[in-house]
Order: sequence, then C-alpha cells, then structure tokens
Amino acid sequence: MTPTAPQPRLVDAAALARHRARARLDRAGFLHDEARFELQERLIDVNRRFTSPAIVTPFPQIWADLLPNARVVADTETLDLVAGAHDLVVHAMGLHWADDPVGQIVQCRRALRPDGLFLATCFGGETLAELRQTLAEAEIATMGGLSPRVAPMAEIRDMGSLLQRAGLALPVADRVKKTVTYPDAFALMRDLRDMGETNALADRHRRTMPKGLFAHMAALYVERFATPDGRITATFDLAFLTGWAPHDSQQKPLRPGAAQSRLADALNTAEFDEAAIPALDGPDD
Repeated sequence: MTPTAPQPRLVDAAALARHRARARLDRAGFLHDEARFELQERLIDVNRRFTSPAIVTPFPQIWADLLPNARVVADTETLDLVAGAHDLVVHAMGLHWADDPVGQIVQCRRALRPDGLFLATCFGGETLAELRQTLAEAEIATMGGLSPRVAPMAEIRDMGSLLQRAGLALPVADRVKKTVTYPDAFALMRDLRDMGETNALADRHRRTMPKGLFAHMAALYVERFATPDGRITATFDLAFLTGWAPHDSQQKPLRPGAAQSRLADALNTAEFDEAAIPALDGPDD
C-alpha cells in the first residue's frame, strides 16, 4: 500500500509561535477587547450559569479572566481538553491561524457535556482587505508576481458550515465589522506586529524584499483608502460562532410534510394553483 502523503501545511507553526511571543497586546489589544465585550454580551443573552468552562486561546494574558474558574489551554493542534468535562468552551482569537479549524471545533465539541455551549471568535471575511489589495498590486509591479502575505480569511457563511461539520447543533455565525484608521500603512503593520498577526504562512516569501516594495504599497494605500484627513482605513471582521453539543431537549426542525397548518392560512391570503394559471403567449425565439 502506498503511504498517504502528509497534508500540506498552511501555517509555519514555529513562526506563528515567535510572532505571538513578541506580541504587545498592552499596546494593540483593542480588537481583543472588542471580541471580549461581544462574547460577554452573547453569554448574557444565553442566560445560563456555567460551572465548568474552558477557554482555548493563544493569548491567556488577555482571556484567562473572561470566566471565573475557567480552564485555559493553548490552541495547539491537539487540545488539552478532557472529553465531556465542560459545559462551556470558548475558542478565542486563534481559529483564523488553524491548519485544521474543523478539527479544533470537533475537539471542543467532544469536551462539551450534552447541551454544552461552544463559542468562538476569530478574524474572518474582509479583514485587512485594503492591505491585501495594495500589497498584491505593489508586489506584481515590483517583483512581477505574488507570494502569500496575508492568511486567507473564511467568509461567515463558510464558518457556519464548520459548526455543522463538527457536529454542533443550532449553529449560528455572525460578524462585527470594525474600521480602524492609521496615520499610514507602516503604523498599521506595527500594530499587526504588536497583535502577533504578521505573516506566518508556510509558503511565504523568505528572501529579502526589494527596497521599494513596501513604499510602493504605502503609496497605493493612501491613493485607494485615504480618509479626508489623510489617514488610511483598515477593516477587521470579528467573526463569532455559536453551537451546542446535541441534546434531546433542543429544538429540532420538522420533517417535510409535518406542518399542521398552511402558510396561506397564516398569512390570511389565497393559495393559487400555479398549474391553473394560463401561460402568456410571447414572441417566438
């Protein structure tokens, strides 16, 4: 039997660990603050007391105190979670760098008790769309081609399907869009460094960049995305995922044909038989 080739890696784990280790969230943790606030609001809406929560995150210094007595574990490939041990698992600001996001969510689901809650937040969608566009244009103009520079961000509709694939019930995916302004593109890149979010892609360009690449990118950024006062805009999409470990008490969709009343009755309108409506004659093709 021919051995199966290992799956190509999207992320350079060693580089990602270095970037996170030098992060300065005391200077650039404002998006984590936004994500914490949004998650707390969602927990209030759930209106349930959780007694054995767990938090999966690469940034324990920011997230460890989100929930009282929470077990905090790193977002390693194999999560240090015990099956069925928790009634709440929060995955905080790490899924966008996961080589296997479904695998991460599956492990979180296994750690949940029946009817336990999974919550996650990460970057997605249109995050850094402006930087991606201007970097690509500058690289084509300067180097004659493209190399991976910004991690691909999943669209919110795709993130919802991740929850279903992981076996979670009542899946919900939504997003909060944040537009941030900076003096210039170099200030944005300094913030990304302080966030621990700089390029850790396995296929990234590793040679020294041409001298004019980033200057060209910064000029394009001002040309395309400047505010009236001369600053630049950067978009960040915070994605939020919610799902529940399956339980018999949860609502379930009706089987097709199981409805007890007609939609026409509910709307107080007539129901037409489409086949009885005469076709209109039109010109021949």
